[in-house]
Amino acid sequence: MSKENKLIFIVDDDSDYLFQIETMVKNMGFEVKTAESQAQAEKMLESMKPDLCIFDLMMENEDSGFILSYKAKKKYPNMPIIMATAATADTGYSFDLYGEDNKGWIKADVYLEKGLRADQLHREINKLLKL
Repeated sequence: MSKENKLIFIVDDDSDYLFQIETMVKNMGFEVKTAESQAQAEKMLESMKPDLCIFDLMMENEDSGFILSYKAKKKYPNMPIIMATAATADTGYSFDLYGEDNKGWIKADVYLEKGLRADQLHREINKLLKL
C-alpha cells in the first residue's frame, strides 16, 4: 500500500506544534487528520480508523496521551501509536516503553521527545507502517 492511502492522526493541544507536525507529515506524502484535545480525538476515533497515530502526552490532563493510547489500542489493537511529548523537559521524568513495568499500561509503540526532526519522524512512521 502506498503512502497516499495511509491516514496519520495527530493529536496535540498546542495548535502551533500541531500545524508544524501536520505539515511535516503531509510533506512526507501521507493523508493527515488532526484533533486538539483528547476528547475531540476520542470522538473522531469512533468514526475513523487511522493507519497510525501521533499523540501528545499532556493535553487536558497530564496523562491524556496515555488514556487516548489505551482507548485507541482497545478499539484498534494493531494500530501503531507514537507518543510525542516534552514531558521529560517539563518534568524531568522520562518514560521507558520497554521496561516490563510500563509495557502493560503504556500503549504507545514508540516514545519520542518533542523537537522531532522530519527525518527522524519519517523513519519511525515508515518503520511502524512497514513501508
